[in-house]
Amino acid sequence: MHIISSPSPNYNERPKGQAIDMIVIHYTDMLSAAEALDLMCDPNSKVSAHYLIDKTGVIHQLVDDSNRAWHAGASEWQGEENLNNCSLGIELDNKGHTYGHEPFPDVQMQSLLKLLENCTAKYHIPKNRILGHSDIAPERKQDPGPFFDWDLLLKYGYGVLR
Repeated sequence: MHIISSPSPNYNERPKGQAIDMIVIHYTDMLSAAEALDLMCDPNSKVSAHYLIDKTGVIHQLVDDSNRAWHAGASEWQGEENLNNCSLGIELDNKGHTYGHEPFPDVQMQSLLKLLENCTAKYHIPKNRILGHSDIAPERKQDPGPFFDWDLLLKYGYGVLR
């Protein structure tokens, strides 16, 4: 799996001893991957993710896994809060609700599956802790949205029944 380094300054250290035990999937809600990279690499934006997968399946790493990216915001899952502390954030290049929901290309989903396989194995992340931003912040977030293929992920054991 080839990953392009696209460093973002928008991160900080995870709390000491904090394990990575969750992955949060997002969509960019922007017109292009280049626009999303510009935003997440702008120090004034104060937003980032660990990875961005563009529509051609190319994976960019913005923040090292060992660091805390700023992707989840105010978030909660099963009583646990501040999920940036324990999660990896993966952004998928997609116009989202602002510019018109669109399907996620197969090549993009295949790259996502490869990245999920790598990260869950490397960090021993339970496959049922692969969540959408809308799962952990339902009052304020919709992503990854109505066209995201949760059934495909469930076929490989990732995610939770909806």
